[in-house]
Amino acid sequence: MVAVMQDAFAHCAALVRSADRDRFLATLFAPAERRDALFALYAFNAEVARVRDIARQALPGEIRLQWWSEVLDGTRAEEARANPVAFALLAAIERHALSAAALQDLIEARRFDLYDEPMRTLDDLETYARRTTSTLFALALQILVDGAPVVVAEPAGKAYAIASLLRAFAVHASRGQCYVPLDITERHNVKTADIFAGRSTSGLALALAELRSVCRHHLAAVHGEIGAVPGAALPVLLPLAPLRQLLDRMERRAPFENVDLPPWRRQWLIWRAARNPARLAA
Repeated sequence: MVAVMQDAFAHCAALVRSADRDRFLATLFAPAERRDALFALYAFNAEVARVRDIARQALPGEIRLQWWSEVLDGTRAEEARANPVAFALLAAIERHALSAAALQDLIEARRFDLYDEPMRTLDDLETYARRTTSTLFALALQILVDGAPVVVAEPAGKAYAIASLLRAFAVHASRGQCYVPLDITERHNVKTADIFAGRSTSGLALALAELRSVCRHHLAAVHGEIGAVPGAALPVLLPLAPLRQLLDRMERRAPFENVDLPPWRRQWLIWRAARNPARLAA
């Protein structure tokens, strides 16, 4: 059983390394005895975050998310033991008293990804970010520090989620999705048809700039809370380190251009923030 568990955690680490490189690198700064649980949590997140990419249609995606929901409520016990990510996740939940209800809510929020419905308001977007990415930050903080203050998890999750959605803006648009809230696009006279056709307009540039400003606001809130975060918990926040430069690059690029930072630069920014936590959101 010990060997099976070790194999499951190793599988999770490999999955995170390929699907969520920044969190993989950040986790290497965590204490060795806590890394397995972090990798299990992050591997689960990677699985549910990419359901749309794998399933491609809503119904198969719903089935996959429902399977994960049933793993968490215990009705898929046999199948969970045969799935390395589910097996490792359940072990992490038990070991660190993680909230299965919070993970269920994360799954429920991810159902939005399966459809092409618009994100109607900024409040809706921030609720989506809180239920998905802020939840992930909060549970990861709990793994590293029992009873750790998690107030920083909410702005961290919102900043990370919004930056990630902005980075994937062109990809989402190419498949008929748009996470930029309608109350922002309508304020700048942006037509959804133009977004899906890949047409850049001055209004779209202003709408994306407004959303970047929201992201920067949440990063500033993280910066204000850094002093209250125990040093042992900081590896959870290290994936925030590249966001400032990513947002700066977006300022200089057209809406549908590739804006991602080179992998070596992201790695360097994470390493630099590990040595000086003040650089996490600065």
